[in-house]
Amino acid sequence: MIQTLNLHKTYTIGDIKVNALRGINLDVKKGEFVSIMGASGSGKTTLMNLLGCMDIPTSGSYTLDNVDIQSMDENQLAEIRNQKIGFVFQQFFLLSRTTALENTELPLLYRKDLKKSQRREMALKALDIVQMTDRLDHHPNQLSGGQQQRVAIARAIVNNPVILFADEPTGNLDTRTSLEVISCFQKLHENGITIIIVTHEPDIAKYTDRIITFRDGRIKSDTANPIRNNAIEDLKNLPLDDA
Repeated sequence: MIQTLNLHKTYTIGDIKVNALRGINLDVKKGEFVSIMGASGSGKTTLMNLLGCMDIPTSGSYTLDNVDIQSMDENQLAEIRNQKIGFVFQQFFLLSRTTALENTELPLLYRKDLKKSQRREMALKALDIVQMTDRLDHHPNQLSGGQQQRVAIARAIVNNPVILFADEPTGNLDTRTSLEVISCFQKLHENGITIIIVTHEPDIAKYTDRIITFRDGRIKSDTANPIRNNAIEDLKNLPLDDA
């Protein structure tokens, strides 16, 4: 699904060069659930931006779903982001005057091949996956933080992406609500979606198949998670917040 080879990213700030990524070699297989950890400034968010086609590397190669990203122009990258990638962020980025259903439909507005009824059907399916169909007409200020993030997840998956990127998706949530959100990700993983989560929380990373740790722009460790199966038991039968 993902392959990078000797990936570098250098930023120039005045006369100073900052080496944010220093030769990243990474393989993520289809259907994997991966967490990326590291201190602030370690390079994990820079990597997420590159993998999500929101930025381009200074050097090295990146292949996503058998597509060579280096060969693409801005319009092609935008199409890849819309058709192959879903994004979930720490901030929910929901439109305040727009309902849960309308927020979920937003990525589909760029699809000229879809009728309004088709967009609604796809949005309803995505909201059903995250158990939010009883809040279709609610605006963000009528939803709890966890419910807003679940709408954001529905919006991220409405286009049936091949991979889902989440950057600190539980950063603004309490422990209970974080578990609800991770439960949603786990269900998506069980349905075969490849997921990469950036997090600084070990209590979130423990639910993923694999934990990659960054330090100073390099991969410090990349290991299978031996406690994941036990951790998943915590998520079973977890009732979602309907308040």
